[in-house]
Parts: sequence; C-alpha cells; structure tokens
Amino acid sequence: MASEMTIVVLFSGTGTNLENLIRHFHGRRFGERRCTIVPVTNRPDAGGIERARRYGIETVVIDHRNFEERESFDARLVETIESFAPDLVVMAGFMRILTPVFTSRIEAINLHPSLLPLFKGADAIRKSFESGMKVGGVTVHRVTQELDSGEILAQACVSIERSDTLESFTRKIRQLEHRLLPEVVRDLLDLSDR
Repeated sequence: MASEMTIVVLFSGTGTNLENLIRHFHGRRFGERRCTIVPVTNRPDAGGIERARRYGIETVVIDHRNFEERESFDARLVETIESFAPDLVVMAGFMRILTPVFTSRIEAINLHPSLLPLFKGADAIRKSFESGMKVGGVTVHRVTQELDSGEILAQACVSIERSDTLESFTRKIRQLEHRLLPEVVRDLLDLSDR
C-alpha cells in the first residue's frame, strides 16, 4: 500500500509556483509514495486560492491581520503546519518575515527571485533588473532566522538583455522558478517515478 507524502506550500500572492508544484506532484505516485500538496496562505484574497481550487484543493487561510503580534501569527502557522506532519515545507512567494517562533520549529525551503546573497528581501526582481548586472536569477535556500540568508540549495541564472523590460525580465525569472523549484523538491524528497 502506498504511503502518503505531504508537501505544505506557503504563499501570499498569485500562486503560479504553487500551481506549478501541484501539477508536478499533487496526487502523483513516486514508487510506493503518493504525494499531497497542502496550500497555506496568510491572505484571504490571494490569487493562488482559486488556482488550487481548480485542482480540487482547498487552501488553509490564516489571515495575519487577525493577529496583533508576528509571534502569535507564527505560532498559529507552526501549529497548522505541524498538524499535517509534512515531509517538506516550501515557501513560494510567502511575503512574511518570520520570527524564531517559526524558524526554531519548522524546517522550510524558500524560493527567492534573485541570485542570493544579492538583493535580499522584497522587490528583488526590480532591484536585480536595475542593478546594471548582465545576469539575474533565482535561488532556493533553507529558511533561517536571518532573512534570505540560509544555506543555498540551488541557483539558476538568466541573462539580462539590453532589449529586456522589467516585464520581460520578470517572465524570464518566473520560467526559471518553475523549472528550478520542482527539481529541488524532487532532490530533497528523493523522488523518482520508479
């Protein structure tokens, strides 16, 4: 009998990376293991909620505005994640700075749209595009208490052409994200279709 494997995906926005992970993993069998994606968001209006629903998946919503302190939000988030006993926690566009309440309890990976350690934090695609560099890229790293500073697991880069606009460069970054993140998830969970 197949054993269950759970990936919790935290997101705050449109959910394109969430949908990409759903397409790659949700409901699929990898050897004796069957994979389930559990989406969790801090925004009741996040576009990814509807994306997940199209695949018959309901999203857990924990509105951060209902909590007076970051720590109390993080405590609820940790409690929720732990209730699923996940094999992996992935932050894919989760726009929250996490406290030690989270980072001391949950091992997670994060997808960041720059070549870390460059351009940490918000607005990384624009900062990268305007930097004068010839390349930009994406990084998957372990989540630690310090923002965008955990061990780098994988990176991929793309050239910034003279003809690029912020919009065209953003599209290139999204394509890289959609390729790199599933590769890292497969490696970490040791998944093959055998």
